[in-house]
Amino acid sequence: MTGVTTVTASPLAGRVALVTGGARRVGRAIAVALAERGADIVVHYHSGAADAQETAAQIRTLGRRAAILDGDLADLDVARALPVQAHAQFGRLDLLVNSAAMMLRTPIGEVTPEQWDAMFALNLRAPFFLAQAAAPLLREQGGVIINIADLAAFETWPAYIPHAVTKAGVVQMTRGLARALAPEIRVNAVAPGAVLLPDDWSDEVGDRLASTTPLRRLGTAADVAQAVVYLCEAPYVTGEVLIVDGGRHVRS
Repeated sequence: MTGVTTVTASPLAGRVALVTGGARRVGRAIAVALAERGADIVVHYHSGAADAQETAAQIRTLGRRAAILDGDLADLDVARALPVQAHAQFGRLDLLVNSAAMMLRTPIGEVTPEQWDAMFALNLRAPFFLAQAAAPLLREQGGVIINIADLAAFETWPAYIPHAVTKAGVVQMTRGLARALAPEIRVNAVAPGAVLLPDDWSDEVGDRLASTTPLRRLGTAADVAQAVVYLCEAPYVTGEVLIVDGGRHVRS
């Protein structure tokens, strides 16, 4: 019949996603975007219980289920336990989004071992052991892991070397996990550029970044969330890192 549009249900409908760092900023946008596509969401947070509650409320207004789990993922025992706890909320686990991270300004002469260890524990060690713990659960459903990397993995940021090293590690971890967990589990990453700048960055810095970005604007949390949704729904994509930076990585 001509003139009739067939609406296809999202492959995420009825799935369950664990989003670490899902209480605010980019993590919240990802959690809500997945809920808009029909997924139920387990929102993880470490600090900011009120933010987590607000994220869960947004998800429920979309007609999806939401649960909240807290914990410091820099604690290895917490990271290993979280996927099992998420599975227990709704009886299944289909998607793991490793969004929780920290970004500290650390000029080379000021980096401390404590800062180094803290960033590696949260940004790199935690996602790996979360993936390790989630893998047996994800295999039951043919699941997906999405890691949040960073444009810093591909550029040199002198005041953020430890952060950049952790995110470069996330890129390589994504590739390795994609190979190790195929064919049952797909593993991809999103590498945002100038998106939701840190609270202590000035408007002047933001304006400068926008003016030197080929698309002439800063990114939004929604830009990152859209990329995550695509990778969750793309059945023939694994081991990929999707850069979402308005073209900054092609400037030279």
